[in-house]
Amino acid sequence: MKLVKAVLATLCFATVVAFAQDAIKVGLITKTETNPFFIKMREGAQAKADELGVELLTAAGSFDGDNEAQVTAIENMVNAGVVGILLVPSDTQAIVPSIQKAREAGVVVIALDTPTNPQDAVDALFATDNFKAGVLIGQYAKAVMGDTPPVIAALDLAPGISVGVLRHNGFLSGYGLAEVDGTELSNYAPSDAVVCSQDTAGDQAKGQTAMENCLTANPDINLVYTINEPAAFGAYTAIKNAGRENDILIVSVDGGCAGVRGVVDGSIGATSQQYPLLMASLGVQALYDVANGAEKPSGYTDTGVTLITDNPVEGVESENSEFGLANCWGE
Repeated sequence: MKLVKAVLATLCFATVVAFAQDAIKVGLITKTETNPFFIKMREGAQAKADELGVELLTAAGSFDGDNEAQVTAIENMVNAGVVGILLVPSDTQAIVPSIQKAREAGVVVIALDTPTNPQDAVDALFATDNFKAGVLIGQYAKAVMGDTPPVIAALDLAPGISVGVLRHNGFLSGYGLAEVDGTELSNYAPSDAVVCSQDTAGDQAKGQTAMENCLTANPDINLVYTINEPAAFGAYTAIKNAGRENDILIVSVDGGCAGVRGVVDGSIGATSQQYPLLMASLGVQALYDVANGAEKPSGYTDTGVTLITDNPVEGVESENSEFGLANCWGE
């Protein structure tokens, strides 16, 4: 009897080991672990991984722009035997050599949310059309401003980061202030209407400081574009402290629950809502399919964007805050 039990125990152990070795592993690397956008992205990836029986490995930088941490995470995940990596690149150019090494090792790399520069450095991109997101808020701002000449503060992300460039240039294009398309990933389009441009890293405190600097340099500012809603809330604090909350329009991108509530209370005029859970879910599914014999994904998959405002304007398609809150993410 003891011999039988020992044999059964050995077989059970071997089965567990074999299952662990056969488990499909996929990686998710985001810019940070604290931004609600990336928290929701991780939740979406984990939910799909649990549904499919996939092991999800996660990592993130300690701040937006932390390329070194992402390089290390890619190396660790390749060594762990992942079939593929879902990556939100912090530095869209500097990360490319690490992506190339991973792909040469047979790992599929899919960019989420933020295109690499060049975009074809990865196998595929699942993301919001960030240029369109900018176009929508640019069109909205133009309709609201009417014949009033815009005096613009642009609260951007960081130099050369594709998602920031696309949103910024889309905003200017939508307003009609620059002739530019969605292929430029490195440089902001010039416009005389932008009288102040500050980098915020998408951070609320830095957004407030940037807006304070802009108002000091040019108190005639009447329109603010922000890379995301944390930067928008920082800008609004500075504007309110200056007593200008009733005569400066803020437009932004993200569509998180806090941002939509900002639309409700009027601190943000309009925001372009994107869908991080869908990006991550589609990414995990694609890697699972590859592990089971499907072809590698390629090209760009648009995960959608919707303009959210409670003050709709003619000619610009939008949804109200009720829709925004029903489809938002974060707290």
